[in-house]
Amino acid sequence: MNIQSLARAEILALEPYASARRLADSAGVLLNANENPFAPNANGPALNRYPDPQPDALKAALACEYGVAADRLLVTRGSDEGIDLLVRVFCRPGKDRVLICPPCFGMYALSARVQGAAVTEVALIETEAGFMADFDAIAQSPPCKLYFLCTPNNPTGNELAADDILALAEHVAGHGLVVVDEAYVEFGERPSLARRAGEIANLVVLRTLSKAFGLAGCRIGSVIAAPEVIGLLRRIIAPYPLPTPAVTAAMQALSPSARKRRQKQLALLTNEKPGLVAALGNHPAIVDVWPGKANFVLVRTVPGAGLVEAAALAGIRLRDQSAQPGLADCVRITLGTPDENRRLIAFLKEWQP
Repeated sequence: MNIQSLARAEILALEPYASARRLADSAGVLLNANENPFAPNANGPALNRYPDPQPDALKAALACEYGVAADRLLVTRGSDEGIDLLVRVFCRPGKDRVLICPPCFGMYALSARVQGAAVTEVALIETEAGFMADFDAIAQSPPCKLYFLCTPNNPTGNELAADDILALAEHVAGHGLVVVDEAYVEFGERPSLARRAGEIANLVVLRTLSKAFGLAGCRIGSVIAAPEVIGLLRRIIAPYPLPTPAVTAAMQALSPSARKRRQKQLALLTNEKPGLVAALGNHPAIVDVWPGKANFVLVRTVPGAGLVEAAALAGIRLRDQSAQPGLADCVRITLGTPDENRRLIAFLKEWQP
């Protein structure tokens, strides 16, 4: 398929901004970027210099981590920037639409509405076993430019079958892109689709270092897609999206020693989850528990706001999900350290609505 035919004409016509660091590397005498030649700390990193917009070493490390070619990857300020770039490149205000499957991450719809794009909603189906996407209804919906799917889904934790996602990508290949948000994939059981992104021209995968890698404060995400998609996104990305300290932290998190430490942490979270799920399931005021496949548990209790408020008084912050479609009186609870989880379980033993 011709990816460029799906992009906004304005994006294809504009002349991308070329930053000083993009036009020339950082070697030699740097008199081309109006930088202060003096670093704020003589013994610290050279923060007086603009960073590389797409650092080669970081791109190579991320490409290796995800098993993709570097030309299929764009490093962004978290997944949020990837979502925003996709909407701005492919959605014409007042003309195009995106599809979401609520309850889901709110930035898909917000980015679309800021752009002036319509939002089609195909709600997840609640079953005794959890939530599931209605792929038949998605395929029968009005044509959309972007189809946002999240697996494991936030906040329900359900995974989507790879075959269903790939079948949808084939079905909408003439008019849209399927965007798979894999922010929580390291916690789940289904293999990533990153290697298929780019092989399938209209399949895009979003990854992040915010969750399993523990770098939420650094804002490092990736868009993985065909080189044609990456090229379009690079036309409008900010000149210097990646702060130098964030890049340094990301490189450390992608090192072999950090990988071993992360594997131990993920195993610890996996071992902690059954105890929390059991404590929640045994509480008389909690009527539904969805363990999911991510680092959180979704519960329904009456009233949901009462649990959030009571926990806050005990110094524990939970996330009320009642504003999400189909999630009245639902609360999302993130797995913490063993001590934090024990504190939550102790609170639950005392809490009565």
